[in-house]
Amino acid sequence: MGGLMEYNGSAIVAMAGKNCVAIAADSRLGIRQLQTVSCNRQKTFQLTDQCFVGLAGLATDVQTMSQLLEFKMKLYTLREERKMQPQTVGNMISSMLYEKRFGPWFTEPVVAGLDKDNNPFMCAFDFIGAMSKAEDFVVSGTSSEQLFGVCESFWRPDMNKDELFETCAQCLLSAVDRDCLAGWGGVVHVITPTEIITKKLKGRMD
Repeated sequence: MGGLMEYNGSAIVAMAGKNCVAIAADSRLGIRQLQTVSCNRQKTFQLTDQCFVGLAGLATDVQTMSQLLEFKMKLYTLREERKMQPQTVGNMISSMLYEKRFGPWFTEPVVAGLDKDNNPFMCAFDFIGAMSKAEDFVVSGTSSEQLFGVCESFWRPDMNKDELFETCAQCLLSAVDRDCLAGWGGVVHVITPTEIITKKLKGRMD
């Protein structure tokens, strides 16, 4: 089962700042360490104006899950006539994954966003939907152990959006250097109350 989780490789990290939150992912699509198919693979998806989801795991299930999430978000907006809050997004993803627990999607999502009071919300899941919340950062993917190490060293409370981008970007690039299944560039989204800042990272291509 772990073999399918590591088939394509990924590194996803979400990090909290002061009234802002960042989510970053690498951009490699590969088949184990044998072949790199592309280096502009999308692994983070915008769900609302202030909420993103990052999907680590098997590439086909990432596509399926992202399309299903987009469908459910649009349905919610039509029915409720309001945007879904990040906490609700987390609960919805948790129930979606648990519903398929006997034939699971091989994906471990990360949700990052700002709630209605502009406070950061982040959570990560295993592939059967067990939610893990954190106040500082959450990680997912084959680079999880490396990400935990660098994030624990570099994260500090109350960073502004520029400090948060720099910290998140450096953590991602440092971690994927030590994982042959992830890397080859990346993307960072910084969510603030007024805007979403997206920057692409150039990483090592070996």
